[in-house]
Amino acid sequence: MSENRRQATTTPAGPVSSFFADAVSKSRFWWLLLITGAAWIVLSVVILRFDYTTVEAVAVLFGAYCLVASVNEITIAAVSSSTGWRIAHWVMAGLLVVVGVVSLTNLGATFVTLAAIVSFYFIFRGSFDIVMAFAGSAVSGWWVLLITGLVELGLGFWAAGSWSISVVILVAWVAAGALLHGIGEIALGFQIHQGRSGITAIEGLADRLGVTNDQPAPDAAVPTR
Repeated sequence: MSENRRQATTTPAGPVSSFFADAVSKSRFWWLLLITGAAWIVLSVVILRFDYTTVEAVAVLFGAYCLVASVNEITIAAVSSSTGWRIAHWVMAGLLVVVGVVSLTNLGATFVTLAAIVSFYFIFRGSFDIVMAFAGSAVSGWWVLLITGLVELGLGFWAAGSWSISVVILVAWVAAGALLHGIGEIALGFQIHQGRSGITAIEGLADRLGVTNDQPAPDAAVPTR
């Protein structure tokens, strides 16, 4: 009876310990988001430094931007700590590839057509960031990603309803997309870092409470006070 009691109590500790170790190990790449986020912000400044005179040039710029962003999403998916979010990042990467290819294959498009393509990007990206913000609302700083997503949605609807725009506005939208992407990734990186610290703290608390693999439970035959 005593032996069975001891086994029943100590068995769950293995999966609990494995869960903590797995979550911490998979979130150790949070700093990559800080690096890529900073790179996107720098890219937004670089985009504004060039002189674009035709819609074809902007279409190439935006198409290349979407393809690079898709690679970024694939990288995040590869180090994601959740199967669900890994799938979500893969889906987002696929959507970015579609938008990028559509932009690159419509070099002769009008300003209105390119604005419509840009609007799809902002609506997809904004919706994705808003969902991620609410999913991480238990961690402080989640509102930064929420605001980023709302701004992206606003830009998406603005682009969708624009019928008279210029090259300058199109370039500004692409630069804004890179800037918001960078801010969102930095915010997400800090969220993951805080979540990782929280998991480590909980694991330490579990250890202090005696939830370890070699901690036997009190014998049922011996009364305790």
